[in-house]
Amino acid sequence: MTRLGTPDSLPGTVARPGYDPSAHGTGIVHIGLGAFHKAHQAVYTDDALTAEGGDWRIIGVSLRSPEPAEELTPQKGLYTVIERDVDGSRARVIGALARALCARTDAQAVMAALCAPETRIVTITVTEKGYGLDRATGGIDRSHPAIVADLATPEAPQGLAGLLVRALALRHAAAVPPFTVLSCDNLPDNGALTRSLLIDMARHVAPDLVDHIATGVAFPGSMVDRITPARTPATLALAQEMIGVEDHAAIEAESFRQWVIEDRFPTGRPAWQAGGALFVPEVRPFELMKLRMLNGAHSMLAYAGFLAGHRYVRDVMADPALARLVERHLRAAAGTLDPLPGVDLDGYAQALSRRFANPHLGHETYQIAMDGTQKLPQRILAPAAEALRRGQPLDAFAFASAAWMRYTQGRQDDGTGYALRDPREEDLRAAAQGEDAGALYDRLARLPGLMPEALTAAPDWRAAVVSRLDLMMRQGMPAALIAEAD
Repeated sequence: MTRLGTPDSLPGTVARPGYDPSAHGTGIVHIGLGAFHKAHQAVYTDDALTAEGGDWRIIGVSLRSPEPAEELTPQKGLYTVIERDVDGSRARVIGALARALCARTDAQAVMAALCAPETRIVTITVTEKGYGLDRATGGIDRSHPAIVADLATPEAPQGLAGLLVRALALRHAAAVPPFTVLSCDNLPDNGALTRSLLIDMARHVAPDLVDHIATGVAFPGSMVDRITPARTPATLALAQEMIGVEDHAAIEAESFRQWVIEDRFPTGRPAWQAGGALFVPEVRPFELMKLRMLNGAHSMLAYAGFLAGHRYVRDVMADPALARLVERHLRAAAGTLDPLPGVDLDGYAQALSRRFANPHLGHETYQIAMDGTQKLPQRILAPAAEALRRGQPLDAFAFASAAWMRYTQGRQDDGTGYALRDPREEDLRAAAQGEDAGALYDRLARLPGLMPEALTAAPDWRAAVVSRLDLMMRQGMPAALIAEAD
């Protein structure tokens, strides 16, 4: 079977780039070359190149795994995005990726790309845990493996913070203007947090660079949204069926996509608005809306759904009790937000429920449940604290927190075990011993950097979580769902 990227391999009926990829140079390095980037920022860049051209193609970098480069390089960076919704599936070949590298195996090439004068933007999707961020200080987490390694050998960095500080230092020494750093991860104030992370890293490894990063480097914030399930063999089979050739890098995603960006790019940017990106002076309100509503509901339904035996999000939405709890969570999360001009939060909640129910996407609850200690603080616990401050009901957030705490026990109701897949898994395993719900809550609530003081100091919050956790532990998640939804 012919493979995508070989001469004349693509049938004429398949949607392809509206430009000649070879006629455009690179201007972006993206760190975190996973499915989400390929479904989101690269698609917007593809639209921008079609609309206005420019040297804005992307050099994609994975921090650890060589697999993305191994998949994409033989295909000259081409890959298929299969958009799936209730109306069916559509395939589109993307040409925005010029090269694919792995920082672990292509260290010199990665640093050369970061230092190249033509690189004007570095975009990031490494998930919350990839930053090595200490949430309490806003600086580096000195226990994070990548941070530990990069503090020891800053001239040969392996992690995000070390790579960017080293590249900015080399550019500064060569009188090359700094690139703009654009975080596209689900972090509150992601631009400001990335800035504080790099400043603190520089304090330790390049003190002379601190002022340059603080005053000379732009860190616009952004909010991203597109549901992108993990790829399966069925994805690759569907891509081959739809485009007529093998594509080892194909991905699938929902048809909906959203990107809200603060327009601060001193050295220029692509015409991302051609793909529908919205440029705003302040992204934080949009960011909070998405974190608390979409991401918060996703986390709740992932823990409760997984423990109730539902493999996919679409299965969760077919469970009447869970579907009601999803709608309740969306209403509760919306109640913690200030009004956002031009946004109907009720309409947004309804659209999210429809997106979750998409029958064509196999988005696994177990996938969403990963990295809970990194996600819950901003998705569940921060809005819970805000609801407490506003005197609003805590039920939805207490249920979500209890579901996560039950999940940390690492076993289904029938005793089947599973890996927590969390960077603090060892701490969670130690805390989740025993069968007393109150004691389990207390141990988890004491984990550093997890639960805000406003909640740990509130007896009503503890009671609301413990009562639900006790029911989940004694009678199982299906019984807890019925009781909660009544």
